[in-house]
Formats: sequence, C-alpha cells, structure tokens
Amino acid sequence: MKLTADLVASVDLTDRQRETMFALMDRHYDAVSPEVFETDLAEKPWVILISDPTNGELCGFSTQMMFEVEVEGRSIRALFSGDTIVDRNHWGDQALAHVWGRLALSLIDSHPGVELYWFLISKGYKTYRFLPVFFNEFYPRYDQPTPAVAKTVIDALAVARYPHEYDPQAGVIRAGSGQYRLRRGLADLTPGRLRDDHVRFFEACNSGHVHGDELCCLAPLTRANFTPLAYRVIGPEPVALVVP
Repeated sequence: MKLTADLVASVDLTDRQRETMFALMDRHYDAVSPEVFETDLAEKPWVILISDPTNGELCGFSTQMMFEVEVEGRSIRALFSGDTIVDRNHWGDQALAHVWGRLALSLIDSHPGVELYWFLISKGYKTYRFLPVFFNEFYPRYDQPTPAVAKTVIDALAVARYPHEYDPQAGVIRAGSGQYRLRRGLADLTPGRLRDDHVRFFEACNSGHVHGDELCCLAPLTRANFTPLAYRVIGPEPVALVVP
C-alpha cells in the first residue's frame, strides 16, 4: 500500500475535507449534486479517508453506516457503504480495503450473536469484483443461484433503503434522474474485462449500470467468511479498531 487510510467520525470532517471529497466525486461521476452528496454524508456516521502520506493529499473516501431491519420475525443488521471513490491514479491500492476490513472485523467482534451482513450496492464492475476477492459466500454470483433466505434478506435491506427505486425481480436499484453515473472511460466493460466470469455476470445482472442502476449484493459478516486473501489485505490480527 502506498496510501494510508483512517476511519473518522463524519461530524469531525473539516470544510476543506468535505470540499475535496465532493471534488473527487465530481471528477469521477456524472450528475453529482452538492445536495445529494451532503445528504449521503449526513446520514453516515463514519468515513474512511484515504490519503497520500507523501503530501497529505486526500485521494479517496468511503462513507459507512449500520442499519437494522426485521426479516421474517428476526432482527438483522447490515454494514452499508455509501458514497465511495478512489482517485483513478491510485486504483489498485489496498488502503481502503485494509481499513474497511478492520472496521468489519471490529463490528463482528462487538456484535456477538447478531445476524450481520455487508449490504453492497454496485454500479460498477470494480466494486462488485471486490466480493469474490474478500468473501467465500456472497450473492448474487455466477456459479450458484441465490438461496431464498439470502434473497429475502437482500429484498428487506433494499426496500428499507430504497422503497421506490428497488426492482425486486432484477435485484437492482433503478437510477432516478439525479443518480450518479460513472463517467465514460473510467470503468468501461471491454471485451477483455468481460472474459472474467464475475464481470460478465455483473453486466448480465445490471445492464443498466451505465445509467446509474445499482446491483444489490450481500455477504455474511463472519470471520469465517473472509477469504485468506482478505486477511492478507487486512493484515496481522489487529488490536480492535476504535470505531468513532
């Protein structure tokens, strides 16, 4: 990793940090509005900030929150990632994944006995591709159908967050007129990329991603569900991350 990342409370962000975060979104997405950006930030208690240690430049961020829903009479909780971007000049750096993994493990350890998931909505194949790298079990996926119990959880989480935009048949959040869209040329699906089974599956499930549609994805948050590669990215068994 050449970059560093820190988990901070969103209320502690400086005006300069917020301005730089918005500028990062605006460089990489079309249809970004200050109002939508501020709304996302206001409801997320945590932000992972990614910086270049050589000059202190903010190179990316990801907003994070937990929320709870009831599914068939039982309570479940989900970690949910909101606005997320890493400057394209630093794609491939693992700083964000390192701190996000530490956050997830800390939440697992601090919620024993709780049915816990990561609820991921993906408008780009790069985001979806994170799932097979980090998790043994996740849905939807190309090599097995989504079990009914997982689909029920996905539906409940999606409806709770996006009651009007969620299309349960497709498992996709349909983009409204103000939805962000990745700028052309940033994550286009080339024939070479489509040779990857996971990427090809993402395209088949979410052909409207170019318009901002987002595929709803789910991964159980348990220590056993992280892959060996995930643990290499997260690093040696850390002291519990102090969640702001």
